[in-house]
Amino acid sequence: MQTPFIRRDTKAWQLQVWTSFGIAVTLCATGLAFLPGQDLDRAFMFMGYLFCLCTSFVLSKFVRDGESAQGAARVADTPMFRFVVWGGFGLAMALTAWGLIRMDINDTYKVFLGVSWLYLITGAFTLAKMLRDRQEADLLEAEWRGRREARGA
Repeated sequence: MQTPFIRRDTKAWQLQVWTSFGIAVTLCATGLAFLPGQDLDRAFMFMGYLFCLCTSFVLSKFVRDGESAQGAARVADTPMFRFVVWGGFGLAMALTAWGLIRMDINDTYKVFLGVSWLYLITGAFTLAKMLRDRQEADLLEAEWRGRREARGA
């Protein structure tokens, strides 16, 4: 029995994704730590960043699960859940943008916060994809090993 080809990300790619995500988190944290203004603004932006981060992971999983369901001819998620996932992500992004725009701080600082926030979101999508790819490769490998052991028994 031949060993099947199971595509895996390289260690260099995994390191790059984790490093990029870590840099994005660090930039966001630095921006919030030195945010000139009120503590309420800092708390709002922290909640906005966290809300966006969580919804980006949920959206990533939702889209990937939907693609998997199409190939397996099974029912994907309900329309209401689709609305909740996309609505939550859109609301998180819109509220965070609104909070950033309405803050009474220097425009240069707003741009720094905005770019680091978008970097965080793209990093979260990339990280979610990498982790899901790894999980799927592990599942394929375990399935292949189980079949090989079953044939040997």
